[in-house]
Amino acid sequence: QLGLRGIVTAALDARLLMQFAADMRHEEIVAEPDLILAPDLAQRFWSFVARRCASEPVSRIVGSREFYGREFKVTPAVLDPRADTETLIAAALPLARGKCRILDLGTGSGAIIVTLLAERPEASGVASDASEAALGVARVNAEAQGVSARLRLLRADWFDGIEGRFDLIVSNPPYIASAEIAGLAIDVRGFDPLAALDGGVDGLGAYRRIAAGAPGYLMPKGHVLVEIGAGQEGDVRRLFEAQGLVSGGQAFDLGGHVRCLAFGQP
Repeated sequence: QLGLRGIVTAALDARLLMQFAADMRHEEIVAEPDLILAPDLAQRFWSFVARRCASEPVSRIVGSREFYGREFKVTPAVLDPRADTETLIAAALPLARGKCRILDLGTGSGAIIVTLLAERPEASGVASDASEAALGVARVNAEAQGVSARLRLLRADWFDGIEGRFDLIVSNPPYIASAEIAGLAIDVRGFDPLAALDGGVDGLGAYRRIAAGAPGYLMPKGHVLVEIGAGQEGDVRRLFEAQGLVSGGQAFDLGGHVRCLAFGQP
């Protein structure tokens, strides 16, 4: 059924949905290929298949997503973490040294800040989001990964209410132009929260806020890293450089697009 719907990951999706429906690991399914599910579990599985056929992402159905080797809870309140965002993690880790302080703006599920704190046990962080529901998800993920004692979560609109300075500021802000939202794939526009996608008329609204505020919150020699959409490199770079920040490099995603830009104090 999934294959007939044109879902290229049909076999993988079916297995993941079966694992979730039956509460079994992949190894258990391989070891017992002839196992017959109880009727209630079979019905549960087929309900998941129907949802996937209606374009709902597997991560939304099972309520979790693997990101940088860890499992993160996802709900309708947060953006589904994508593999492209791991590009930002890889770029940020060499800059997160020792007892650094990290600020994550628009944290959503907390995938970025929680991953950085898990990878850097001496670091501490602050994460903000305008959504209380999103912060609740980030809190659960922080606790699950054992970093909640080093993370402060704040309900805030970008820098509003943030205090202190940071060695590293990171963000995956909304960057889709408002008029382009309707043309996104249904598994994106139908299931990710609009606030996490809509970057305003030109898709650059959040970058203007971050660029304007970052210099006042960075420590000397501090850095700010942002994820960007395809083709936004020049515009975003100009916004940050106009605030006196110096370009510190770029990182490419698996598709060959510039996915992350870094800027630093001069």
